[in-house]
Amino acid sequence: MSLNESTVEGAALTWFGELGYAVGHGPHLTPGEPAAERDWFDDMALIRRLRGAIGRRNPSIPDDARPVVSALANNADSCGKKVA
Repeated sequence: MSLNESTVEGAALTWFGELGYAVGHGPHLTPGEPAAERDWFDDMALIRRLRGAIGRRNPSIPDDARPVVSALANNADSCGKKVA
């Protein structure tokens, strides 16, 4: 068996599916499409999903702070840095 990107991607999609995650078809989710889940190709996270997850997992975070938390998670420049 050859280990290539397609093999790894298929295994990851299967694994995440078994964990209960929904798997979407990339071209349908891209910017400009009706079901787009990101505004730009370089967005690191699916912000609407992330904000929903923040609310479900951390209900004590105030509503007005959730966009700040999700923006920090989506900003590559903040990765690995302490946020004051």
